[in-house]
Amino acid sequence: MRLGVIGGLGPMATAYYLELVIRMTDVKRDQDHPEIIVMNIPSIPDRTAYILGNSPDNPLEPMIDLGLQMKGLGATVIATPCVTAHYFHEELQRDIGLPVIHVIRKTAELLKQSGIRRVGLMATDGTVQSGIFQRQIEELGMELVLPDAEGQRGVMALIYEQVKAGAAPDMELFASIRDRLYRNGAQVVILGCTELSLLKKLQNPGHGVLDVLEVLAKESVLACGKPVKPEYDKLFIPVGGKE
Repeated sequence: MRLGVIGGLGPMATAYYLELVIRMTDVKRDQDHPEIIVMNIPSIPDRTAYILGNSPDNPLEPMIDLGLQMKGLGATVIATPCVTAHYFHEELQRDIGLPVIHVIRKTAELLKQSGIRRVGLMATDGTVQSGIFQRQIEELGMELVLPDAEGQRGVMALIYEQVKAGAAPDMELFASIRDRLYRNGAQVVILGCTELSLLKKLQNPGHGVLDVLEVLAKESVLACGKPVKPEYDKLFIPVGGKE
């Protein structure tokens, strides 16, 4: 199996995703790691801007083109380390003609299997307003808890004005949004944007946070037929849970 990665959405999230894939794979030598083709193309139009109708530039065609190029190079499965890009999942999988890992679905299944009932979400406006997370969560009988308007503006500032802009993220802002979701009953808060995954890399957010990029990395390793290190068997602990 050979993994193809539609990357650059954004670049730092792609780099961290690759780090996670390598770190999670249980190997004894270089040759045991998955074979990965990465196309890091940050010029792909912004997904949120297109979904919200703020830009006419459709990111779908360039993503399909990258997938087809990687298919031609022997890729057998595709991963996209950008949650908002999953808005286009059906078209990507159909037009590339390869399995495309659906990390939102995999995240929802993991939460359901873990007995979670109420889930908080921190994600882009595009992800939130498209309903792609809501549908997967609610179809499995769970309830989604979203930030209020002020909190959602804070999430977008963290993603676009800080991480994507290369600035230091405001961890106090992050914690305040996360804690409000906890107070509203969330047992787990999903880091539902791969830029937010970088916040976890910088600082341990404690129990009750599930990083969607870790879910994608683990699923990518498994999709390539490789074993995952035992320490990644459990990717989160619910609020109030124990190790």
